[in-house]
Amino acid sequence: MNEIELKFQVPAGKRQALLHALTQTKGKAKANVQTLRLQAQYFDTPDQRLAKAHVSLRLRQEGDDWVQTLKCPGENRWTRLEHEVPRAAHGGEPRLDTALHAGTAAGEQLAAALGDQAASLQVYYATDVQRTLRMIRSTGVLAEVALDVGEIRAGSDTRELHEIEFELKSGSVDALVALAARWVARHGLWVDVISKAERGQQLARRESAVAPVYAQDVVLKEPHSPDAALRQMVAACLAHLLPNAAEVAGGAAQAEHVHQTRVALRRLRTALRIYGDWSPAVDADWEPALATLFGQLGGVRDRDALQADLLPALRAAGAPLAELPAEAAGPAIDELLRAPATTRLWLALIAFSQAAPAETETPAPVGGLRALAAAKLDHLHRQLAKDAKSYADFADEQRHRARRRIKRLRYAVEFTASLFRAKKVQSYVQRLKPAQDALGEYNDLVVAEQAFTQLLPAQPEAWFALGWLAAQRKELLDASEHRLGKWARKPGFW
Repeated sequence: MNEIELKFQVPAGKRQALLHALTQTKGKAKANVQTLRLQAQYFDTPDQRLAKAHVSLRLRQEGDDWVQTLKCPGENRWTRLEHEVPRAAHGGEPRLDTALHAGTAAGEQLAAALGDQAASLQVYYATDVQRTLRMIRSTGVLAEVALDVGEIRAGSDTRELHEIEFELKSGSVDALVALAARWVARHGLWVDVISKAERGQQLARRESAVAPVYAQDVVLKEPHSPDAALRQMVAACLAHLLPNAAEVAGGAAQAEHVHQTRVALRRLRTALRIYGDWSPAVDADWEPALATLFGQLGGVRDRDALQADLLPALRAAGAPLAELPAEAAGPAIDELLRAPATTRLWLALIAFSQAAPAETETPAPVGGLRALAAAKLDHLHRQLAKDAKSYADFADEQRHRARRRIKRLRYAVEFTASLFRAKKVQSYVQRLKPAQDALGEYNDLVVAEQAFTQLLPAQPEAWFALGWLAAQRKELLDASEHRLGKWARKPGFW
């Protein structure tokens, strides 16, 4: 079975109100509400084969009943393959039996992940949850809404659970999103696509956060219509974006989570900017909202880069090091990513990525879509090649624009790479990367110069840093000009 669900975290100050809304009307208990205690054990091999394959296998006691459940990755973070088997207890806890999943799509993934190690499966972590369950029928949808309150346990370590899920039972994803959006507006929920299994693995490994998620290759599938292709691109961007954004929103993020959130936002904006006219369903309000969010995260990323790369180099050079100024007052990045407006934006993009292409659009042969993509790439290539000719005479802001263009070109190539010959695409990207890296290094220098110039009135020792940066400016500028010009001398692969 392919399961579609939307999961959210609940702000501490809204938990009582949300429970009341789920269970009561005008002070009276709703008739269709159930409360269950769910105690689950999650299994894995000593070398964590299931965790590495993003597979979860559990035995769960649900009241007096037992259920063995296997969950495997679906097409994205809000769909999963699931296979459940009721188990008879016979007066005690049933034994795990992986053979019960044989002959199913999820069972095939389980067998591939385990190999010959099924006998080594053991309890890795456990959950103990009080679930409040209600079926909600709304326009165009029947949804199972489950509020889970409890904890995950791994050895002596515990982690609190307090989350709500909206699972589609019948109807459309659009209608499920509309239902969830109303609860978001009322209770300040925020999207969290990280599963209980991933949280359990994190706890068992005693890690402070789930590992950052990186962009994966986009393989465009039939139907080969422009609309369908764009929706697949957006889905791929969300698979990169939402797990990292969830860790940032939860306040446990590392610098790399913030960086990957920004990379995913840039990729998403590129998909919508370059290929957005391929679908009539694109909302014009998405781009300014994404641009604002990207800009708000930018200062944090620049500061992290200075702390990680520049300051150690300055210390090694013997600098009487100036301290970076305190961060400017304003919303913290975790608050930005928990904001209802941000959550509604994520939901709108999820709905877009999951919806069927426009009925009026006829799927085209792959060659037709390839020609459309080639025209887009050719336009970007020509823009950047023109920049290469004048790069040495540009002001720094124009060089920054060229850097943004080179990133857009690379992402645009990656989105449609599956339509072209792999070797030609790979060769093109390999030629593009040195130019992108050189322009990035020069831009980091400019950002650092701006930061230390602001420090001068209060910290004269910042002059040392500025002198050190000035000594590197010409070398980095020459390198970026050379590499961009070298790339521009060869044509595109299309």
